[in-house]
Amino acid sequence: MKYSRLFWLILSFVSAGLYAQTDVLSLNGEWTYKLDPDDKGMDEKWYDDAFTQTLVLPGSLNTNGIGEPVSVNTQWTGSQWNKAWYESDFYEKYRSPEDTKIVFWLTPDAYYVGRAWYQKKIVVPGKWKKKHVELSLERCHWQTDLWIDGVKIGTRNSLSVPHRYELEELTPGEHILTLCVDNRIKDIQPGVDAHSISDNTQSNWNGVIGKIGLSVRPKAYVDGVRIEPLPEQRRIKAEISLNVKGKTGLSATLTLQVKALSGEGKPLKMLKKGIRLNAGTNRLDIEYDMDENFSLWDEFNPAIYELNVSLDTKYGCDELKETFGLRKLGTEGTRITVNGRPVFFRGTLECCIFPETGFPPTDEAEWNRIMEVCKAHGLNHIRFHSWCPPEAAFNVADRLGMYLYVECGSWADDIGSGKPIDDFIMEESERIVQEYGNHPSFCLFSYGNEPHGKKHVEYLRNFVKHWKAKDNRFLYTTASGWPAVDESDWLCLPAPRIQGWNQGLKSVINSKSPNSRYDWSHKISKKQPTISHEIGQWCVYPDLKERARYTGVLKAKNFDIFEDRLRDNGLLHLADSFLLASGKLQTLCYKADIEAALRTKGFAGFQLLDLHDFPGQGSALVGVLNPFWESKGYVTPQEYSEFCNQVVPLARLSRFVYNAGDTLVADVEVAQFSASDLLLPVTWQILDDKGRRMKSGSFAPTEMRTGRLNSIGQIREILNVTEPSQLQLVLSVGKYKNRWNLWVYPSVEIDKQDVLVATSFSEEVMERLSQGGKVLLSPRLGSMKNEGADSVAVGFSSIFWNTLWTNGQPPHTLGVLCNKGACSSPIVSYRLSQRLSVVGCNGAL
Repeated sequence: MKYSRLFWLILSFVSAGLYAQTDVLSLNGEWTYKLDPDDKGMDEKWYDDAFTQTLVLPGSLNTNGIGEPVSVNTQWTGSQWNKAWYESDFYEKYRSPEDTKIVFWLTPDAYYVGRAWYQKKIVVPGKWKKKHVELSLERCHWQTDLWIDGVKIGTRNSLSVPHRYELEELTPGEHILTLCVDNRIKDIQPGVDAHSISDNTQSNWNGVIGKIGLSVRPKAYVDGVRIEPLPEQRRIKAEISLNVKGKTGLSATLTLQVKALSGEGKPLKMLKKGIRLNAGTNRLDIEYDMDENFSLWDEFNPAIYELNVSLDTKYGCDELKETFGLRKLGTEGTRITVNGRPVFFRGTLECCIFPETGFPPTDEAEWNRIMEVCKAHGLNHIRFHSWCPPEAAFNVADRLGMYLYVECGSWADDIGSGKPIDDFIMEESERIVQEYGNHPSFCLFSYGNEPHGKKHVEYLRNFVKHWKAKDNRFLYTTASGWPAVDESDWLCLPAPRIQGWNQGLKSVINSKSPNSRYDWSHKISKKQPTISHEIGQWCVYPDLKERARYTGVLKAKNFDIFEDRLRDNGLLHLADSFLLASGKLQTLCYKADIEAALRTKGFAGFQLLDLHDFPGQGSALVGVLNPFWESKGYVTPQEYSEFCNQVVPLARLSRFVYNAGDTLVADVEVAQFSASDLLLPVTWQILDDKGRRMKSGSFAPTEMRTGRLNSIGQIREILNVTEPSQLQLVLSVGKYKNRWNLWVYPSVEIDKQDVLVATSFSEEVMERLSQGGKVLLSPRLGSMKNEGADSVAVGFSSIFWNTLWTNGQPPHTLGVLCNKGACSSPIVSYRLSQRLSVVGCNGAL
């Protein structure tokens, strides 16, 4: 795995294609380093010293095994709302200096926060004399300072884009490059839980993890190009920046040519123009006609082009190549449109969760794997929660047709109050757009996550207004979660979901009888598109076998704690069964969440938290996939994509439980967001528990318009059974299917002499059970021994997020695991931990 990653890093650096005529000197490999925990390197001028210890870059201190052991005194970057790990007697053994096991997030092998100094000897080729040389450092964490031969070159401070340094008049021969990287939070405070820096997810690493190298250009070169699609005119507008390092102006020839990167890759016509350049920066706008080869980009047809801008002067020829796509984002009432077609954003969050390295991949191979997994589960959208992905992610999303929502790396406690974070966010947003703005997959943009501060509304309103006036290529909102302002192109709101923060047992899924009739028409904006914020958050039992996957820098020692609790309660042998049972419930909860979104007319989409597990904030195991984007074994991508896809048949049912003789009434709809309108019959079946068809029918072919919820008709059928049965309603539209379990019971009079109905676990109950009799135990509320502060609050759903982070928010169970055979001993409730409990019978479930 490590060799494969290194191969892709080298390959991507060599073949990135930014500058076709540029010589590149890779600085990958061995560097020397020195840690600066006491912050004295600047005063003592370490940039003049020679370091002796070695490591490998690209990488971090952690990937090189450098840092201090984790202990109870480790100063983490992340909130710990619950102090139980530090104070509870139960956790005392996990605070041991010999083997510290953190419950809040994954545990790194080593930890270091502060300045770290890196050094490398470089040899500049003779042919680079009197040329423009640039050092590029992709994905630093985070502030860097650079010296060449002890002379300060500058400082860079970005979490999102490469740190670049211009090295003018760098003479041929040997030089010492000294780099200082500081991963502390200082005056700029994006928030300790922001996924751009937090130990909750990627970890607060120190290093440089992407492409590292020196490049040389002629003294007159193409500095950058902003590409604005003009699809109505079948053109693009290229806003080109040219730089001349000489002291006087000069004549030049500028050439533009586009070619398609799909199909035959046919080059379009060449546009050549003679120009006069001044010393310094020159800017000009050129429109390029693409009429002879014009294809729009979207999720169904991710057509990619490459623009080659060539500048020919007396200093030589320089080229810049930029990929782009032709697409137009807009809004139509409460819908978001792509190229005029309403779309439904079916998204998941990516919270910078990469346990193998502790930082995001910068190679395209890994991003391709991740996005293919998302597509297999029916998704077309990824939100990057309080961080911005590297170039490789945009490149892959362009090719696969994924819609990306990018944030400026912040989850700040106080935004808009004039603190340094205010300027940083505006500057970072400029850097992000300049670096990644030509990618068609880059669609949605905002400040970051869940802002706070007395003046945050005014600040974020101005953020949106600034960017709407400056760049029309994206759709803007204030932030994920809130605030909702009229200036936003779309809103990201938490209300449209089946479980909200602090709703506990009062949520739709826990306070109402199970049904599929509700939607969010009353909770979405009536004038702006709404995408729901972080729906889901349904916990599942830990997969203890997963620990074997943690072979990198972050370890799942929290899973050791979970295993100990199981063992202490005599339940370790049931771990796999608990995972399966809770996983099936979790899947039902996600199905309910997603279908409610699809049933809502005029809804713009949802963003799951999450398709894969979130390892931080108290261990939020909320994914049907583990943190490595791998299956946990209880739901397949095919099963998941039945209720999450571009076309989803839907049934509005007032209930799922029936008595024999009741009439099933199902209002049938189809959420249709494919590439075009459909004219297909909708068929239905009712199957028994062996998959045999009991009843079936169909609706005549119906025109189902794309970009909307289509009403099809109603099913009315009497359900007759002679024994308790699990039936299944299956709807089909072409290749798309969806299904719902129905529970039907015959009417039976209970013989009270045969079955003892009890509300408490009494001596009479014990006696009846000891004689092999039958007992229906239904305790009254308040009668359980653990009622009160330590009570197990039972709802229908799984745990929301996790109870450690939510201060004990109910429900407190992860479902029911029961013996399908006869129970000859009482039903019991096992309290496993602060987060985990299970109900079963017989003690061997």
